[in-house]
Amino acid sequence: MKNSRFYFPISSPQKGFTLIEIIVVMVMIVLLASLVGPKLFPKLGQGKQKAAQAQIAMIEQALDHFRLDIGRYPTTEEGLSALVKDPGLPRWGGSYLKKGLPNDPWDRPYQYKCPGTHGDYDLFSYGRDGKPNGDGEDADVVNWK
Repeated sequence: MKNSRFYFPISSPQKGFTLIEIIVVMVMIVLLASLVGPKLFPKLGQGKQKAAQAQIAMIEQALDHFRLDIGRYPTTEEGLSALVKDPGLPRWGGSYLKKGLPNDPWDRPYQYKCPGTHGDYDLFSYGRDGKPNGDGEDADVVNWK
């Protein structure tokens, strides 16, 4: 029989994993995930905060270009949409944002007030919770700090 095409010795042990071995490996994976997971999840929230700060800086540059062309910042009524759509002003040289007006990382529009209480204008996002103030990921991302 050794010369046949398929040789299956009768006394060979089965190869594979036992149920206990699989359970031990799964327990080890769960333990590792429980140790590493809490350290990684706050980084996700910090990433969204930093993305909002970067977008606010980009919008501020567009607002400065608007001011150079028009002589003033958009009013609260004109809003940030004046950066991408001509509000009917004679020297409007837009679009000032090449890729359009972004939403914040939590998919809500940025808040804009002109004149602002903290400067010429206030530009901010309410953070993850969408409400004023907050801590951590819920903290407001603002242009005046």
